[in-house]
Amino acid sequence: MIAIDQSTSATKALLFDEQCRVVARSSVEHHQYFPKSGWVEHDAEEIYKNTVEAIRLLSEKCRVKSVEFATAIPSSNGIAEANSTLCTLHSTLAITNQRETVVVWNKTTGRPIANAVVWQDTRGASLCRQLLSDGMGPFVMERSGLLIDPNFSASGVTWLLDNIPGARQQAEQGLLLMGTIDTWLIWKLTEGKVHATDTTNASRTMLFNIHTMQWDDDLLRLFNIPRSMLPEVRPCDAVYGTTTVEGLFPQGITIAGVLGDSHGALVGQMCFEAGSGKVTYGTGSSVMVNIGEQPLPAPKGLVTSVGFSAFGKTWYGFEGNIYSTGATLKWMCDQLQLVDKPQHMEVLATSVPDNGGVYIVPAFSGLGAPWWNSEVKGAILGLTFAATKAHVVRAALESIALQVKDLVDVMISIPSPDGTATADSSLSTLHSSLKEVCVDGGPTKNRFLMQLQADLLQTPVVCTEVDDASALGAALMGGFALGRWKSFDDVIALRKVTDVYQPQPIDGALYAGWRQAVGQIIK
Repeated sequence: MIAIDQSTSATKALLFDEQCRVVARSSVEHHQYFPKSGWVEHDAEEIYKNTVEAIRLLSEKCRVKSVEFATAIPSSNGIAEANSTLCTLHSTLAITNQRETVVVWNKTTGRPIANAVVWQDTRGASLCRQLLSDGMGPFVMERSGLLIDPNFSASGVTWLLDNIPGARQQAEQGLLLMGTIDTWLIWKLTEGKVHATDTTNASRTMLFNIHTMQWDDDLLRLFNIPRSMLPEVRPCDAVYGTTTVEGLFPQGITIAGVLGDSHGALVGQMCFEAGSGKVTYGTGSSVMVNIGEQPLPAPKGLVTSVGFSAFGKTWYGFEGNIYSTGATLKWMCDQLQLVDKPQHMEVLATSVPDNGGVYIVPAFSGLGAPWWNSEVKGAILGLTFAATKAHVVRAALESIALQVKDLVDVMISIPSPDGTATADSSLSTLHSSLKEVCVDGGPTKNRFLMQLQADLLQTPVVCTEVDDASALGAALMGGFALGRWKSFDDVIALRKVTDVYQPQPIDGALYAGWRQAVGQIIK
């Protein structure tokens, strides 16, 4: 099983065996474009080329020449080898992707009309402000489950149609298509034969009705986006087509299993029951909890999205999104050059006993949940002559754990409409006290950060064997699509815990100082 994990910074290809173990992986980074303040763009064609390249590198790394990738067995030195040509009759190619990032392209030429508008981009902020001023917030929330915010795809599409010469006219003529990155990759991999997305990515556009599970005509009119641009919506465990990946697989392989990265991590962490939740530490971070098969109204500061859809059913989730977590660490390395790599930050951060009063509020693209303020800018507060780069690095790491605490605190205190009980009895365990928080992503390797997270939440933090939970979730959906596993129970036994961080007592001054710092920039 091959899983493509197309993230904000790179495209990874991972090869899983039937026990969901990672046999090999490859990764190709793509460029980040910041043409104006608040604008963040990706070259969609570069991302597609990198996807093909990542799969090619994976095949070379594994020396895979087997009749099917899915049954390639690692040799004693970890290299999967066989005797035939690169031809995978029974393999699957699953996709998980950075969400909300949106591409608009001409269906005749196959060329994007502009760079992709990334989820961090704020150019749609003025439209969002206008809609909020017009009182459309409750309407959009009721239909889509989302807050009106440029983080979600719709305002970016509207901006492109209104600002790229000729785009609006082409869209009205039915010449343009739109889609999140999964849609773009499926369209390219199938040579334009399939224009489709899954329910999770659709639910992050502000154009999808999470109650009817259809594109919503009223939302489309609100954002002035022609329905002809929209892809078909399929379940996560659907078959999406076949691809040769530019001739790498002469007989073609099946594209099956598609979902957004945060949702992929929810599945990869085996959060199949209502009340189970996870934290994904990536470029940004997502805190998501499975709320069951009913799209409950989200508490203030959170949103309701499709968690995942499989076996003919849909599970929903409450979620809060943090815009800058791993991106903050990358900024510390690339822009400030305080350390060479994020992996070196732990030693420096633990060389001092505390942050020395220094706080970093990483609002590089505004603040996400629970603040949802796209106008504020990032800040470093509390600097004195005693502050060192160790204090600044420590403050950067702390900002990740502190932002997660902000969201978890909201999630575990959800009142019912009458204010006397939890909104749903199936979530009472989560609301009263979290038993554990499952985590994934590169920053989970930082033991200082994980221990701090457990301390702030006063809840055990559980790391599992698979670092790439989003990719695993996509692979599982691909397996469900082709009947390799018949139920959730078939795969739950595959989850392997590697580390559990038990909470230790912590001084409340750290979090109090954080809230004060945030308050200073959102006045």
